[in-house]
Amino acid sequence: MLTSVEIDLIRALGDPLRLRIVSLLAHETLCTTHLVTETGAKQTNLSNHLRVLREAGVVETEPCGRYTYYRLRPQALEGLAQDLNDLAATARRTIAADTKRACP
Repeated sequence: MLTSVEIDLIRALGDPLRLRIVSLLAHETLCTTHLVTETGAKQTNLSNHLRVLREAGVVETEPCGRYTYYRLRPQALEGLAQDLNDLAATARRTIAADTKRACP
């Protein structure tokens, strides 16, 4: 069963722009200016999406002068990936055992 933290993480990753941000940050640490250039999103919109990702524990920040850099927290994705792998393994066992609940 997924926890509320994992559900929040799935919701955070469910938005196409946030998923694009995560994909970009998987390759390098970027500041907001870089992310605006790479995504074409407006600064305010991007900042809102970054806040959601930060609150979900997907990214962390590093202040650098007047800029804020963002980096991906791989452990957040690894935990979710493991839980989803566990669900898939359970489903495989259920299919193999042909487990089916009888209708009333």
